[in-house]
Amino acid sequence: MITILFFYFYSMTTTNLQIEINSLPMNLRQEVADFVEFIKTKHKNKPEIKSREFGFAKGKIKLADDFDEPLDMFADYI
Repeated sequence: MITILFFYFYSMTTTNLQIEINSLPMNLRQEVADFVEFIKTKHKNKPEIKSREFGFAKGKIKLADDFDEPLDMFADYI
């Protein structure tokens, strides 16, 4: 029901939206209010994605000196 209301109200002006909400019975107005609060909470909790800077992990990762050497367990296949 709320989804239908949301899409119905999507293209309305603020004044038209207010008129439509006020024409609803009190229990449906509460559902609309709950849905608005849900949307606000949902979007408030999303962390902002920061752009990554090139080289931000430089010096934090160490590879072994023999990283490119073949592994002993694959000796039969080489």
